[in-house]
Amino acid sequence: MSMGDRRNLSMVMDLYELTMSNGYFIEGCDDIATFDVYFRRVPDGGGYAVFAGLEQIVEFITEMHFDDDDIDYLNSLGMFDERFLEFLRGFRFRGDVCAFDEGTVIYPGEPVITVTAPMIDAQMIETAILAQFNHQSLIATKTARIVRAARGRGVSDFGARRAHNMDAAVYGARAAYIGGASGSATVLAGKMFGIPITGTMAHSWVMYHRSEYEAFESYARLYPDDTILLIDTYDVLRSGTPNAIRCAKEVLEPMGRRLKGVRLDSGDLAYLTKEVRRMLDAAGLEDCRIVASNSLDEHSISSIIDQGGCIDAFGVGERLITSSSDPVFGGVYKIAALERDGTVVPKIKVSETVEKITNPGRKAVYRVYDSTGHATADLITHDYEEVDLSEPYRCIDTVRPWKDVVLTDCTAKPLLRKVVSKGERVAPFVPLGDIRAHVRRQLSEEIWEEEQRFENPHVHHMDMSPSYYSDKMELLRKSQSPGQ
Repeated sequence: MSMGDRRNLSMVMDLYELTMSNGYFIEGCDDIATFDVYFRRVPDGGGYAVFAGLEQIVEFITEMHFDDDDIDYLNSLGMFDERFLEFLRGFRFRGDVCAFDEGTVIYPGEPVITVTAPMIDAQMIETAILAQFNHQSLIATKTARIVRAARGRGVSDFGARRAHNMDAAVYGARAAYIGGASGSATVLAGKMFGIPITGTMAHSWVMYHRSEYEAFESYARLYPDDTILLIDTYDVLRSGTPNAIRCAKEVLEPMGRRLKGVRLDSGDLAYLTKEVRRMLDAAGLEDCRIVASNSLDEHSISSIIDQGGCIDAFGVGERLITSSSDPVFGGVYKIAALERDGTVVPKIKVSETVEKITNPGRKAVYRVYDSTGHATADLITHDYEEVDLSEPYRCIDTVRPWKDVVLTDCTAKPLLRKVVSKGERVAPFVPLGDIRAHVRRQLSEEIWEEEQRFENPHVHHMDMSPSYYSDKMELLRKSQSPGQ
């Protein structure tokens, strides 16, 4: 068995998480810490992001442990107290985790996940949480953009071979499905998550056979109910399409079958697909679908459709699975509060960069809806505040705090809910299809079209309750005082 086959993912952490935890252990720290997971900027200059990866985060936290060979390895580093290593040998996470529902549309600056746990426990899960949150949210967000660009046409993930490794391919496929992809070519993703598996044929199949037609004929006899022929190996218009039509007429139709589709993976897709559509229709194959791939993203797909390209479905690979135009999500994990002797002390990180100033304390987050059901703002409050929007509610616009903002005829929904309590899972498993449907419903019914623009999207309002905003400003002032 190789090392990769028996790896313990609990060891996926930065070294400093262990050195800090070793220090807390030696110092006898039993403080309860609250950490927030949030992100600072939407990739690709977009107006929103999609939260993905929660299921894997919950699995990691509730199953976290250290095997004997993990302890032996850590001991070999000569950095850790023996008592700390014995503590790790029996370690199980002891804290609470609250999170937005997976698939929720999210915005910069709000705590999408909060961890409240003994300081050691909270410290050691940082890297693993961020790895899942950043990767899957990035791919889900990119996919949602691509699906929007396709304007109702199917989008399938074709990206495994260009993913950064095999895990990125599999969990990227999961995130893509959450973001709206109709399926994936990655077989393991289908097995693990129940994602519909899609695929056609390879250029090597065509080139292996003595002729393009022979390749098509053989494939059609093997897969008569799902024949999609790759028509760009040699010449799309003079060879590929005529041979596909011949195969449909001479092989499939005598069997009582229809040619399901043709695929192009190169060339001027807008021009070629219009010509292919004309040829197929002229041959009585109006029901034959045209599938296109080849380094596509939301911008190239929009351009092809605007030019009248006749494409029924897109296979999107490298630019989806790596989000190559903006491949960093930028989620962070920052301490927000410490509980000492029963008193919760808010903590704030101050920076010359405004977006890097943290929101202190234990918080609640609400999504505010106007009378039409559209999400008009998100609202951050103290976790103990009650939000009553039955009457006009004054709040603070964090970008323009001098404005007098009053919410009227609005409703509010709390977004954070407990998913782990005292180390045990308390949230039910949510089927992947339900998460995907949750994304679709929000983007079609709740999130303003203006926020979904690719260019110059509307910025979602991030408001704060007057009490919370006042306490944050006071903490900022105190942090600037001598001796702080």
